[in-house]
Amino acid sequence: MMMTATCISCNQDIPENYCTRCGEPAKLKRIDWHYIQHEIEHVLHLEKGIFYTIKELLVRPGRTIHNFISNDRSRLVKPVVFLVVTSLIYTLINHFFHIEEGYFNFDQTKTAVINPINEWVRSHYGYANIILGVFLALWLKLFFRKYAYNFFELLILLCFLQGMGMLIFAIFAAIEGLTHHHLMQYSTMLFIIYFSWAVGQFFEKNKYINYLKALGAYIVGLITFTCGTILLGVLIYTITKH
Repeated sequence: MMMTATCISCNQDIPENYCTRCGEPAKLKRIDWHYIQHEIEHVLHLEKGIFYTIKELLVRPGRTIHNFISNDRSRLVKPVVFLVVTSLIYTLINHFFHIEEGYFNFDQTKTAVINPINEWVRSHYGYANIILGVFLALWLKLFFRKYAYNFFELLILLCFLQGMGMLIFAIFAAIEGLTHHHLMQYSTMLFIIYFSWAVGQFFEKNKYINYLKALGAYIVGLITFTCGTILLGVLIYTITKH
């Protein structure tokens, strides 16, 4: 008589390799290099194509993100994961080459009020980009209010675009670190152009006013994010001082 395994999760008999009720395997695989490699790929969703995601966002960002939101979410890296991973890449390159002028730099004078917030932002680009994305999404919602996209769909759009921005900044930071030429200001200009083009393409690429509205939303969003961050720094300093 053939012995059947019992699922340790739901006590269901497993006739073959996997439990038909919960999907648990009949026999756990041994932990080795292949297991670790698969787990890393699974966590980062690399099996869904991080290089494919970068290529599509570089060539046709608007159509790619629109398709992700409306039709197919299986081929791209998850947007929040993409933003966090690319932010980590930029952070590592920034710290490795000791780039003084990062993507965010609110305080040139190192004042006691702003500097702690500035240092936190520069040490946590992933979280800072998500917070910035909230500000940008609110302004995009206002500037493009006649379109049917909700706030969270716009936040997905921004996660992808800011992730691409982190890669642009990482490339320029690496070049600056190797050549010792100050290039970060050019990376910012390039990203603003990319952002305006991608957002304009996302809504209606044939309406040129959309590209200007995208530029305006980015500038206003960055200003409000900066002001909000500075006000938070002042508030924290005031509370801790007393």
